[in-house]
Amino acid sequence: MNKTQTILNVAFAAAIVVLCVLVFAFRADKTKAGDAEVIPVTEDNRMPIAYLNVDSLLTYYTFAQEAQEKLMSKQEDARAKLNQNARTLQNEMADFQRKYDNNAFLSVERAQSEYQRLQKKQADLEELENKLAQDIMMENQKINIQLADSVQAFLKDFNADGRYQVILSNNAKDNILMAAEIYDITDEVIEGMNARRK
Repeated sequence: MNKTQTILNVAFAAAIVVLCVLVFAFRADKTKAGDAEVIPVTEDNRMPIAYLNVDSLLTYYTFAQEAQEKLMSKQEDARAKLNQNARTLQNEMADFQRKYDNNAFLSVERAQSEYQRLQKKQADLEELENKLAQDIMMENQKINIQLADSVQAFLKDFNADGRYQVILSNNAKDNILMAAEIYDITDEVIEGMNARRK
């Protein structure tokens, strides 16, 4: 097993060395030929790229705030409705169990009928829970689509002058590990989008 691992490590190292040699040789040939790529810069010596912190946008963009509050209200209403129905069902089941234990049903058929009614009510409650969860998920998806469309439309106007060739999104420092603050256009975009919304 160790021999196999050693052989794989040596082969991997050799492949890396070959790859490095090829990359450097390609760059040397390209530079000699005068085909070196020129990276454009702006007047203030910046590359024409920027990034947008999406978490901050979702926190401070008024449409996102309002949509989030609306969604949370819908979730709370659904939870309250489910809890009320669950309490009612639980009380009815406890009442059934008490009657069953005390032989309060006139017949076995009556007890079975009541039990089946309660089981159907429980299945209906589970179906309602699934439906409400699905509705909330679809509402959240709809909001996300609206937000994405809103951001895209704003950025198209925002960058109409073509000052940026690339605008990146950054979520909780996931996509961009390090960047100079001058490339962060988040505050400018949030301010512009909120002003546009008004």
